[in-house]
Amino acid sequence: MVVDLIQLIGGFLLLVWAADRLVAGASATARNLGVSPLIIGLVIVGFGTSAPELVVSAVATTRGNAGLAVGNAIGSNIANMGLILGFTALVYPLRLESSTLKREYPLLLLVMLITLLMCLNMQLSRLEGYLLLLALFALIAWLIRFGLSRPANDPFAQELEAEIPTDMPTKVAVFWLVVSLIALPASSHFLVEGAIGIASQLGVTDTVIGLTVVAFGTSLPELATAITSAIRKEDDIAIGNIIGSNLFNLLGVLGIAASIRPIEIQSMVLARDFPVMFLLTGLVFLLASDFRGPGRIGRGAGALLLLIFIIYQAVIWMGPDSFVTPAA
Repeated sequence: MVVDLIQLIGGFLLLVWAADRLVAGASATARNLGVSPLIIGLVIVGFGTSAPELVVSAVATTRGNAGLAVGNAIGSNIANMGLILGFTALVYPLRLESSTLKREYPLLLLVMLITLLMCLNMQLSRLEGYLLLLALFALIAWLIRFGLSRPANDPFAQELEAEIPTDMPTKVAVFWLVVSLIALPASSHFLVEGAIGIASQLGVTDTVIGLTVVAFGTSLPELATAITSAIRKEDDIAIGNIIGSNLFNLLGVLGIAASIRPIEIQSMVLARDFPVMFLLTGLVFLLASDFRGPGRIGRGAGALLLLIFIIYQAVIWMGPDSFVTPAA
């Protein structure tokens, strides 16, 4: 167990560091090559903060632990909405201002619904994995096209531009980009090894570990980005990063995992985890909507989101379906 914990914690730390270097290196490289700051923020930063989930799920599926990949994708989305936005709103109430996010949120709800429909037959086939990846590429193309049409004074665009490194030479940026691309799969290997070992020791399914421990760890980049953005009063980045990450998780994480090999979906994922994901996402959507004035997620709403997340975690660990049935 001690060795597994060391692998898990060490893998998390290296994973978060590698994701940070990936975002910094890729963003600086793109900026030095003249790419639009809004496109860098929407695509590169969004992809970079989701890189831990993408790589961990790919490694887990390759090793035959597809349940960990599914748990990581769904669990990360739940952690993003409940834990990260809830905790961030407690630190600093969030206000939604940019019309960009109002267009992306309905898209997130649509992607969630499509993913649920795909999982109703209790599996994700390779074909469905390819379709999810195709939708991801279509989303990236739409973001690029939409980003090019945004005015320079858009609040979201201005906040994103402030996040991109301006003093990093291209050689240094490329160096960090290469290092991060090597460190990400290496750290994911250690993390998955530790997670599988802990699941075996505790007698729980790899899906449970994915929904809880791994989902929390791979969501750390989003947590850091959200809190930093909130403190800087860059509210749109804090919320926009979560929306983008959740889209990448469903389309990219599940898409990559299913394209590697078909995934069996546990019944409890449909009965418990998908409804919680819809509940938190819908709740945040209502809170951030401006039909009753400026969209705002205050400290009370943040506490509610956090409470739902805590209750959900408790239900997972107390549920009988969370444990492996001993062989007869």
